[in-house]
Amino acid sequence: MWEYTEKVREHFLNPKNVGEMKDASAVGEVGSLACGDALRLYLKIDDNDRIVDATFQTFGCASAIASSSALTELLKGKTLEEAEQISNKDIAEFLGGLPEEKMHCSVMGQEALEVAIKTYRGEPVEVHEHEGNIVCHCFGVTDEQIMRAVKENGLTTVEDVTHYTKAGGGCGNCIDDIQRIIDEATGKAAVCEVPKTPTRPVLSNIERMQLVMKVLNEEIRPRLKQDGGDVDLIDIEGHIVKVALRGMCTSCPSSQLTLKNVVEKALQEQVEPELTVVEVSQ
Repeated sequence: MWEYTEKVREHFLNPKNVGEMKDASAVGEVGSLACGDALRLYLKIDDNDRIVDATFQTFGCASAIASSSALTELLKGKTLEEAEQISNKDIAEFLGGLPEEKMHCSVMGQEALEVAIKTYRGEPVEVHEHEGNIVCHCFGVTDEQIMRAVKENGLTTVEDVTHYTKAGGGCGNCIDDIQRIIDEATGKAAVCEVPKTPTRPVLSNIERMQLVMKVLNEEIRPRLKQDGGDVDLIDIEGHIVKVALRGMCTSCPSSQLTLKNVVEKALQEQVEPELTVVEVSQ
């Protein structure tokens, strides 16, 4: 279950500076609805390159809303040069910290700010707002993004990179490439041998059912309920787990990613790697 600070709750329940700015000097937009998170940042800048107002529109979870609200508060009154020094760490620290799994929300704020400033100065902005080659095609994350996140935040594992950039959180085909970038960024030699996975005991149908229910009730459902969602176990046929999404998860555009990245991933890690989760109507 994610633990949110009081300041995160405050900026989620009562966000500051929400809405479109009609006379904005610059707009920075990152993310996409297809990926589950999107942010549009509006800046009003005076003749002395000082930010006199900042507002936002965002689509995302509580952390995305809180991070966007915090960013606009941090920006007001700063010059562009001062604003350029704001990092995702500053946004997270302003909120008293964010869960590791939600750090990508603060990174999204930093990226939107960079795009807005580039736009204001007339500098070119890449199609994906970043230079480099796409590594994670599910979320459009480049090798330059991953390299930067690793270096600026001291990341050491693929899971860390997923928390900060979402890369690797979809189909998983880019995990080896992410590890290679981490090794390069941290100066480690490439791993030549993959450790053998410990042998798991063969589960009976009853044992499998009990474990699946335990993980769903104790870990997965509390996580989903944090953002207004839920999931019910409908049936288990062999290694196929049939579930029904409830609450906010039913209308969320990233529901299939939730199904794979949260539900299926947790069950594969804690029950059996052969498990496949499918959604059924009920």
